[in-house]
Order: sequence, then C-alpha cells, then structure tokens
Amino acid sequence: MSEVKIKISNLHKAFGKKVVLDGIDLELNKGESLVVIGGSGTGKSVLIKCIQGLLTPDSGSIEIDGEETVGADRRTQDALHSKMGMLFQGGALFDSLTVWENVAFGLLENQKMPRKQAKTEAVRVLRQVGLAPDVADLYPSEISGGMQKRVSLARAIATKPEIIFFDEPTTGLDPIMADVINDLIIESARGLGATALTITHDMASARKIADRIAMLYKGKIIWQGTVKELEKTDNPYVKQFINGSSQGPIKVEV
Repeated sequence: MSEVKIKISNLHKAFGKKVVLDGIDLELNKGESLVVIGGSGTGKSVLIKCIQGLLTPDSGSIEIDGEETVGADRRTQDALHSKMGMLFQGGALFDSLTVWENVAFGLLENQKMPRKQAKTEAVRVLRQVGLAPDVADLYPSEISGGMQKRVSLARAIATKPEIIFFDEPTTGLDPIMADVINDLIIESARGLGATALTITHDMASARKIADRIAMLYKGKIIWQGTVKELEKTDNPYVKQFINGSSQGPIKVEV
C-alpha cells in the first residue's frame, strides 16, 4: 500500500480575473517522482508555490503527511519548509556567496550548523553531483552554466529533504548536460528516498525522471499516467504537447 505524501484537493488560485488553478486534484505517493507538464503560463510554478506555502490558494486543500497546510500557522509552515528542497529555474545561486556557502545555505541558516562542519558537508554533497572539492571556494560567476546547475542541485539536497521540487531543471542546458542533470536528479531523489515534483516542458527530461506524468492545461489536470501510458494516449491535448505540434486543440496566443 503506497503512502500518500502530498494530497491536493479542489485547489483554486486566481490573480484578479485571471484564473490560474481551477480545481486541481493531485496526489503524490512517498518516494514517487511526479512530473507536471504544460505550456508556459499554465500555472505550473503557481502550483509549486501553493504547495510550498509561498502562495495562499483561494480555496481547496493541500495535505502533506496527512496534515492540512492551507491556513496553517507559522510554526507548522516552518516545519513543512524544513522537509523541502528546491532546484530553481536558472539555478538562482547567490552571487556574493562561494559555491560551498550556497550549497550549505540551509544548513547554516536554518539548521545553525557550525561553518566548518557545514563546509565539510557541502564538499561531500558537491562530490555527489560530480563536482571536485576545489570548486567549493569559487564563486558562481567563475563556473559554467552546467556546473551552476549541479551546485543548485547540491543545495536542494544538502538538507536531506523529504520533498524536492525541480523547476524546469534542464532549461538552458545542451542535450548532453541536460541528460547528466536528469541522471543526477534521479540518483539524488532515490538516494534520499525523497518525493519529487518536477515541472518542465522538456519531454526528454519528463520521460526520463517521471514515475508518473500529469498535464496541466487551463488550470486543470487534464491527464495523468505513467510514461508508457503517455506514449499510447489518445488525448489530443497531450499528443499535441508531447509532439510539439502547432496543429491541435491547444491554441498559441500570439
């Protein structure tokens, strides 16, 4: 029997008259890797921010480990945040901090780990993502885009989170480096036994890292299933999206 880690029920979020999430129902099991696909502006990032508690939904429910998080008090929110790691789109590293300080940010700020111990831990995690110890004292501007992405991944897993969010993890990378990052995402999440939620429109990445895929369109989950089921689906929206076709029911607003 799978244990539900995140349960989202009838989630709604609008900004003024623009409805972004229009009744989302979604479940993630413990240790599962779910990838949410969908075009730009379909609400993927808003969904993640609602789960993280960074945005308050207009209505609906988000339960993590059976505990309601919508409207939860600050202490509950802080406890939830300590369970989460995040790989941001574009990396979002702090320019003024060295690589190791970026990786150890959560350890230093939230866990109040002594700097010497935090640096040792950061170097260990950097090794996990294939970066040598001599990278630790460099600044983000001194390393390549692919290396920056690895540092961001190291930061996301350094606190040993139970839930990891990946926001467009392969954006801006060449296909080979993207595949390296996909492999590292799989290894990192499995190594921690973490539940992973990824949002992407990179179908090669989605196919590789997903146990299940869900498609978000006009604020609703219009399809979900395994990668095998994705290849066989007759859903015209999904078929158009995964084939990258301009012809189909999804109209691009120019």
